[in-house]
Amino acid sequence: MKSFFVQLEINPNLYLKDPQKTKLGRKIIEHSVLLIDEIGLEQFNFKKLSDIIPSSEASVYRYFENKHHLFVYLLNWYWEWMIARIELNTLNITDPKVKLRVALGIIVDTANRNMDIEFVDEEILHKIVVREGAKAYHHKLVDEDNGYGFFLSYKELCNKIAAIISEVREDFLYPKALASTLIETANNNLYFARHLPRLTDLSDEGDDQSLNEQVKKMLGFFCFGLIENNSHSDSLIKDMEMRN
Repeated sequence: MKSFFVQLEINPNLYLKDPQKTKLGRKIIEHSVLLIDEIGLEQFNFKKLSDIIPSSEASVYRYFENKHHLFVYLLNWYWEWMIARIELNTLNITDPKVKLRVALGIIVDTANRNMDIEFVDEEILHKIVVREGAKAYHHKLVDEDNGYGFFLSYKELCNKIAAIISEVREDFLYPKALASTLIETANNNLYFARHLPRLTDLSDEGDDQSLNEQVKKMLGFFCFGLIENNSHSDSLIKDMEMRN
């Protein structure tokens, strides 16, 4: 697939200078993805990044205040890319169940895509999200970051999926909770299958595409099982409330 340049709208609180608008900035994004994948977030720093660009460490600091902001920027880029793919691939679909299945596939599978960005390897970025994405918001200062809107793109992604869930079943009680759970479940089980296999029923014995298909099947089982059995769940909840 031919690569092209596309600019995604990323929260300006995350950067000092928009990296998408300059050649050096795009190189910072490109090589940050590659280096974090290679050595991990803990070992990553601006000195190592500047050595491989190559550029000065000070030039990286002109774009980002620190590596946490850069990391969250990459996640925001990923979340915006997912939103754009869901919008593009569900544009002409009227059946909400089909629309939801398409969205679930996009959550999992970066190989089947019709958007290929020239300065970001989306498959590697997806692996980083699976392996280290939760570090962006599982920390002490998350409320402060949230106040700056660092997670608005993630919330928009969840809300978009929640809206499709509500299209499938208007009276479903927990569309937002289910949407965020599906995303986290997909990432967690991909991670477990590759590194902690006793925590999942999925198998990592085949290639990445085979594992992705297992995850999509699992998400569909959870998602449509909950939605289609919603009336039964309602009666269980009412029964529990009466017992309490």
